[in-house]
Amino acid sequence: MNTVVSIIIGILLFSTIIIFHELGHLIVAKKNGIKVPEFMLGMGPKLFSFKKGETVYSLRLFLIGGACQMLGEDTDSKEEGSFNSKGPWARFATIFAGPFFNFILAFIFSAIIIAILGFDEPAVTDIKADSPVTTTVYTNVDDPNDQVTGVQVGDIVTKYDGMSVTLSRELLYYFVLNQMGLDPIEIEFERDGKVYRGTVQPTVFKKYTIGFSYNADENECKIGEVTDGGVLDKLGVRAGDVIVKVDGTDIPSGKAMNEYLKEHPLDGSVIEMVITHKGNAYTYQVQPVYSESCVSPRYYDNSMGFFFDHNSSRVKGNPLQILKYSLYEVKFQISTTIKALGKLVTGQISLKNNVGGPVRIVSELDNTIQESKEDGILYVILNLLNFAILLSANLGVMNLLPLPALDGGRLIFIIIELIFRKPIPKEKEGIVHAIGLVFFLVLMVLVLFNDIRYVFF
Repeated sequence: MNTVVSIIIGILLFSTIIIFHELGHLIVAKKNGIKVPEFMLGMGPKLFSFKKGETVYSLRLFLIGGACQMLGEDTDSKEEGSFNSKGPWARFATIFAGPFFNFILAFIFSAIIIAILGFDEPAVTDIKADSPVTTTVYTNVDDPNDQVTGVQVGDIVTKYDGMSVTLSRELLYYFVLNQMGLDPIEIEFERDGKVYRGTVQPTVFKKYTIGFSYNADENECKIGEVTDGGVLDKLGVRAGDVIVKVDGTDIPSGKAMNEYLKEHPLDGSVIEMVITHKGNAYTYQVQPVYSESCVSPRYYDNSMGFFFDHNSSRVKGNPLQILKYSLYEVKFQISTTIKALGKLVTGQISLKNNVGGPVRIVSELDNTIQESKEDGILYVILNLLNFAILLSANLGVMNLLPLPALDGGRLIFIIIELIFRKPIPKEKEGIVHAIGLVFFLVLMVLVLFNDIRYVFF
């Protein structure tokens, strides 16, 4: 029953995001005098429709996608009111409006969450004594004579390794997406209205690892992240699996795992781990590997980098801050999506564990609902909105990729027309988009199989 509810909620979320995307095309098309014969949600046989003006608004059987069908969009028709009877800038604005409306929807949902819960300020909340961040000298960016030693609890991180920081999650995602090297890192923070900057040399930690993270709390020892290409990843262990036993010792919690590793540090010897995946227990013979690195500068996850932790709670803001941090939220979601795509293309993160389609999304949605329902209906709704922000921003970015059959691919043809002052023949553009469509259909099938493997096996 819970899964059925999650599927229904998932369909409603997808439908809302798709409608808003297509609504962007519709509004801007009509503003530019482009006729829209049909505006539809879903594909396949028509279930329900009504007509207003020249446009038929319809709901179709399969709620997969949707369309704003503009007159003569894929032909060379110059008929009055057709897509190609308009100038390139009008067509560019009409195509771009779909992804842009996804970003607007993400902004609206962000504003709702921030108005209720606040924003996650990148404040330092914990520091380990005598660690690199406490011994480094930092200089006031406006006054070279003003220097301080050490980051303090309450300092607001404004830059990290050249990356501007406005939200605490930007640091979190940076640490997830980037393995910390051995080179010095520049940190900038604000204290009492002054901005200080310093270069921190991370502590190099020589250790044996098996490539995973977990929270050292009283809850079950659930694996948070599995390092791509690491020992556990190669064995098939996944994020969300639960460690229940190590070398015959029961591990009832993350805290127990932490204590066990303190008493039995990894030394290169093979260890036997019992790990459950979807309630089924599997036994692994795990061979730790030697490494010299700084996996993360965060204090709480027991790695060796800089030893500081940052805020994960929310700070209430005034109306202006709500608007400002809602924009920051959308920027964060867009930039994170782009960075993750870049790492997928370069092979720095794996496709099998980090790319999902509808099945995987519904599974993650179900997990989100189950984990937040104990906190009450408000938090279920807020987590669903947060999920929708992620999906909407992702859809906006993906649609702007310069690939055939996507909005971004269509925009490329218009940009070429603007540069050379001559449109590419529609039949040639149509062939390119048709090839792209076939490619995406094959990709959808592959993603579906990957989803089924990940969710059910």
